[in-house]
Amino acid sequence: MTELDVQAATLSLSLLAWLAAALRSATPLLWAMLGETFAQRAGIVNLGTEGQMLLGAASAYATTAQTGDPWRGLLAGAVAGGLLSCGHALLCLRYGANQFASGLSLWMIGFGASTYLGAGYVGQSITGLPTLSRLTGFASPLDQIGVTAVIALLVVPLCAAVLYATRFGLNLRAVGESVVAARAAGLRVHLYQWSAVLMGGLLSGIGGAALSIDYTQAWAEGMTQGLGLIAVGLVIVARWSPWLALPAAVMFGGADALSLRAQADGAVSAHLLHTLPYLASLIVFVLTCMRYGAAGAPAGLRASLHRS
Repeated sequence: MTELDVQAATLSLSLLAWLAAALRSATPLLWAMLGETFAQRAGIVNLGTEGQMLLGAASAYATTAQTGDPWRGLLAGAVAGGLLSCGHALLCLRYGANQFASGLSLWMIGFGASTYLGAGYVGQSITGLPTLSRLTGFASPLDQIGVTAVIALLVVPLCAAVLYATRFGLNLRAVGESVVAARAAGLRVHLYQWSAVLMGGLLSGIGGAALSIDYTQAWAEGMTQGLGLIAVGLVIVARWSPWLALPAAVMFGGADALSLRAQADGAVSAHLLHTLPYLASLIVFVLTCMRYGAAGAPAGLRASLHRS
């Protein structure tokens, strides 16, 4: 093998390792984006996604630590996120509360509840969800991908099928375009909106669980570090499509993996590098808004934002 072949093989392994790290980092965000896609398709914006992820992460970690079963932890995270999202649906759909105020309130509730719930588990170790290498017995850069990442890759086409190939998805999108027209067509508008917000809560709770019991296998106060808010914005970048949610999330994950690798080199301040994935997301968000504006957004979502 020539030196050029060795360099090519090394580069290929480095790219695979970076791709695996990007996907691992993107997984919690991808789950939250898929959930928020359903909510926004129904004309509801949920800034409480951050709180739902935090409560999901704390619930999953606490359940895993108590039972030793990370799969129960994953279920607990989904349930916690779903229950918190019901508060947003109740405030907005039953009492007509401002969507932004309600979402921010739920964010703070999720933050406080997760801090209280996870206080006794800081520094405690768990056996989290397995990676592919643990399942297959083989070691390669891609085998470091967690189970929740693999499941998320399967859920992306499932979410797309639900939205675009089922009567439920058609009706949900109709509600997001016009509540008045959907109600005139005989649809139970609030049922679809409640379902969309609940699905958003369940999926964002899984995203938080993926962060605590799969990606980091640790619990720390406020560990989502704004991922929920990033998810809300990147849904717009993804044009409210589950298919485009995947590359949008991997873009963030790739920037995060790159920043971690650069931090290991120590050439640039770690605090500065920590902003890289958020800066990359902001730039892409601004460019997307400049290029498309509100084009492609559900009409009911635009109307809801104007009313708010």
